[in-house]
Amino acid sequence: MSSPTPRIRKVFVRGLELQARLGVYAHEKVGPQRIRMHIELDVVDESAAIGIGPDNLERVVDYGHLVHAARAAVAEGHVLLVETLAETVAEIALRDARVLHARVSIEKPDAFADAESVGVTVERERV
Repeated sequence: MSSPTPRIRKVFVRGLELQARLGVYAHEKVGPQRIRMHIELDVVDESAAIGIGPDNLERVVDYGHLVHAARAAVAEGHVLLVETLAETVAEIALRDARVLHARVSIEKPDAFADAESVGVTVERERV
């Protein structure tokens, strides 16, 4: 008898705008620049089956925690690569044992006048 496939819940934060000290070029090191962060998590949704009430914050991954963690990562100081910042946020999200997969995208909307934005998406999985 095979075990049932776990139920998965998507938890996300879209379009979190922050001022980040980010970049490798001299003009990026002068001051912070606007970034837009998107976080999406695949979360095991099994807590309802173990008796935690259906309307209880303990049974879910709190997206407020994700926002605070992203802000804290940005506040740590200058980061050269946008990839490094995205990886940091993904790793923080994976500290919660219920998170199976984290996808973090960071956009720099003001990097080029003729582009809507540039950026990166990283994906990390629980190993």
